[in-house]
Amino acid sequence: MGNISVFIFIVTAVVCLAIGAVAAIAISRRIDKAKGKGIIDEAKLEAEMIKKNKIIEAKEAEMAIKSEAEKTANARLAKVQTAEAKLKQREMQMNQQQSDLQRKKNEVDAMKGNLENQLALVDSKQAELDKMQRNIQETLEHVSGLSAEEAKEKLVESLKDEAKTAAAAYINDIMDEAKMTANKEAKRIVVQTIQRVATETAIENAVTVFHIDSDEIKGRIIGREGRNIRALEAATGIEIIVDDTPEAIVLSGFDPVRREIARLALHQLVADGRIHPARIEEVVAKVRKQVEEEIIETGKRTAIDLGIHGLHPELIRLVGKMKYRSSYGQNLLQHSRETANLCAIMATELGLNPKKARRAGLLHDIGKVPDDEPELPHALLGMKLAEKYKEKPDICNAIGAHHDEEEATSMLAPIVQVCDAISGARPGARREVVEAYIKRLNDLEQLALSYPGVIKTYAIQAGRELRVIVGADKIDDAQTEKLSAEIAKKIQDELTYPGQVRITVIRETRAVSFAK
Repeated sequence: MGNISVFIFIVTAVVCLAIGAVAAIAISRRIDKAKGKGIIDEAKLEAEMIKKNKIIEAKEAEMAIKSEAEKTANARLAKVQTAEAKLKQREMQMNQQQSDLQRKKNEVDAMKGNLENQLALVDSKQAELDKMQRNIQETLEHVSGLSAEEAKEKLVESLKDEAKTAAAAYINDIMDEAKMTANKEAKRIVVQTIQRVATETAIENAVTVFHIDSDEIKGRIIGREGRNIRALEAATGIEIIVDDTPEAIVLSGFDPVRREIARLALHQLVADGRIHPARIEEVVAKVRKQVEEEIIETGKRTAIDLGIHGLHPELIRLVGKMKYRSSYGQNLLQHSRETANLCAIMATELGLNPKKARRAGLLHDIGKVPDDEPELPHALLGMKLAEKYKEKPDICNAIGAHHDEEEATSMLAPIVQVCDAISGARPGARREVVEAYIKRLNDLEQLALSYPGVIKTYAIQAGRELRVIVGADKIDDAQTEKLSAEIAKKIQDELTYPGQVRITVIRETRAVSFAK
């Protein structure tokens, strides 16, 4: 504080001297100008006034500087006091922590001492137990007349016998459980296998594809708010699936005759163009009558072609229904006709009656086309139908025994069985869905082959990609891009397909030489 006061005093003195010098100069100038004593006196008075004012201003500045210095000193003092308070508080905390640590150390030392005492007590108890065990062992050896090793051997032998008995029982339980599990596992495997291989057979027996010229017809078949398709399903008993499959409608149902009625009715409705519920019922009724007449006519024609006479009218109708049933990719009527002819030829070679063999061969699968669906294998069902309609016993037996579900009582049964297997080995017709799919792939490949310079084409990934291989000597790299764009545009304009098709044009140069 003393240094600050001295500094302020010096500043004040310098200011006063400066003020005096300025005043003197001003006074001398005025004296020179006024050239009179009065002016000098006024100048002196004015200088005195200026001096007093400057002294007052200097003192005010001194007071302001002094108050500012005091404020700064007070702020620093407050900070120092705050820091001292924090240090004192930290010191108190450290002292508290040190006292806590000391207390815990004392507790640990006490626990350590207790633990050592307990360990010593445990050691002494263990020694006492060992001594007691030795005494008990000596007593037991004395009472039983056996040493510890001999007693151990006898105990082991008895445990072995018990373990063998328990193990035998456990093995029996495991074997029983394994048999049960094996049966269950075998059933699961069989069911999974059926699920995997039954898809194609189910599609073959339950689906018919109706092809249309354009997808615009789908909307007319569905009708306003779906009334046309509902009327068609109610009249035919067939589910009609209209999806994004190009130029195709799927008819789904387990009755092949109903599917055929639905297919023919759809064909007539689309060709006629008038599609509404009343017209649908009329056309379906008409087509159903036509199909029934065609079934009977087909049965009669088949019997006449094969030279079979005297068939019951119901059997003739069942033979005609075979036309609309396929079995393992083979038309059932065609299969039965082939089997009948094979049976006649084989019976002739064996010196048997060819007419009976042909009759049994034609009727051997009538159990697959009954009007109802009883829970019987088709061979046994066909035998019962033949018996019902007054067929001879050897023919009935041949029908029922062609899958070994009935014992054969005549030579006709093995002949029918063998000829059935021979005809069944012939590959059957493919489904229309696959035919349409293959046709679409062929159309893609042929469209690309129509361009000059194209050597080979391959439709891959179910028709989603078309690989086009061009000759390196006929088309350059720039032309391959142009060719790819042209093929894509032509596919868009001329073909109908789901999703998109990727066109990849491949151009490569191969140099081949032979060393001889």
